[in-house]
Amino acid sequence: MPGSQRTIVVKHYLTFATGLVECLCFAGAIFGWASLVFVLKTEGYFSSLCVNTTDVNGTHTIDCSGQDEQFSLVFTVASFMNNFLTLASGFLFDWFGTTVARLIGIFLYTMGTLMVAFSTPSLSVLLFPALSLLAVGGILFLITNMQVGNLFGTHRSTIITLYNGAFDSSSALFLVIKLLHESGISLLSCFLFLSACSIIHLLRTFILLPRTFIPYTLPDGYTYGLRGSDQTGENAGHTQRTPEETPPDEHEPVKQEKSFRACVLSRLFIWHLIWLSVIQLRHYLFIGTLNPTLLQLTKGEPSLVSRYINAFAITQLCGVLCAPWNGLIMDRHKGKPLAPGESEKEADLRASVLSLFLTALQCVLFSVCATIPLLPLQYLTFILQVLNRSFLYGGNAAFLSLAFPSSHFGKLYGLVMGLSAVFSLLQYACFALVNTVLRGNPLYLNIGLTLLTLVAFVHPASVFLHCRRKSSQ
Repeated sequence: MPGSQRTIVVKHYLTFATGLVECLCFAGAIFGWASLVFVLKTEGYFSSLCVNTTDVNGTHTIDCSGQDEQFSLVFTVASFMNNFLTLASGFLFDWFGTTVARLIGIFLYTMGTLMVAFSTPSLSVLLFPALSLLAVGGILFLITNMQVGNLFGTHRSTIITLYNGAFDSSSALFLVIKLLHESGISLLSCFLFLSACSIIHLLRTFILLPRTFIPYTLPDGYTYGLRGSDQTGENAGHTQRTPEETPPDEHEPVKQEKSFRACVLSRLFIWHLIWLSVIQLRHYLFIGTLNPTLLQLTKGEPSLVSRYINAFAITQLCGVLCAPWNGLIMDRHKGKPLAPGESEKEADLRASVLSLFLTALQCVLFSVCATIPLLPLQYLTFILQVLNRSFLYGGNAAFLSLAFPSSHFGKLYGLVMGLSAVFSLLQYACFALVNTVLRGNPLYLNIGLTLLTLVAFVHPASVFLHCRRKSSQ
């Protein structure tokens, strides 16, 4: 019925819009760490690690490298938990559905905000569990929202990348907190407000999201929420999501779906894991060391450091604008005739090659700019960083949804993020290397990381060759 159909369409758009706001304002807050560190330093967190020293000229100075190292460790642990526990989050989502996963995510996020709210310089250690809880709660928000792309068919990849871009842009939340703190509003008030916002997350969970999953492709008359059944078919369990491909003829034999083990051991997955891990390590090290790097480039001028940190945080807001470009690149073939003998899934995979190549190229350019120790150049570094980050995470989720069966998406997404988290632990070793062997100068480390990022180009080449083999069969 027209009226009923109109209501369903309005609900779909309302679900999409509120999910975008949730990802934009809450989910990826920990990646605005550089802004929060500035506030925490002002408040005196870990200040007991600063020591008085005398340089070669006999001048007395304060050495806060121990404080910087501790802040870097907080971010390392939080970013590791953000990725490593995505594995558990993916399994949780696939087994128990949206409502259970979101309730756990809301609980963790609320506990994290309350811990930061009631932390003090004497209880600086609370930052370790607090930021980790914020990270895990935020990734559960993202995982449960990405399925909203299934409501919009041909624009599925665009919406998945848009949500990932919003996740990146939510790092600007800590910039807002920094600006409010400079206006006289305490950390306690800011984080108590974030805790209270959990009521909105709860309402959205029960009214605008399914109890289980949003299937792909979407069945006719599918409804969800308070009055929805979540399903038009008979299955109501965790296997209710339909396969990504439907045979064009009902008399054609249905291809057996790839097992989870076969997906994990495939060349596509292994090279995708390497592609993500290498690029992600470059980003984590950049974010985790941004504050001390700017201190070095500005010769310790606090107002100049603050200005560059604000510029960095403002550029993060552009992630939500950059990410859809990647989705449009991946969806550019939709509605066009398929090549002879090519399935829709193979066409989707072929379209992803350009996205994967551009992401690797952006990372190399970003890494080169970050390596050059020229302060004004860092504005360009910030722009390239947010562009590359939005392409990276949106492309990661979209590629997994295209290359593998949708019934394994949560598990594969969690596994690739979890394994890449283990690789990202190298960031703390790199930071220690800069502080000791390299005596605070990260130039040679940055050169090494730039060379390492060249490995990321193997993945798009591998996908291209895979598609060519498929088309020749």
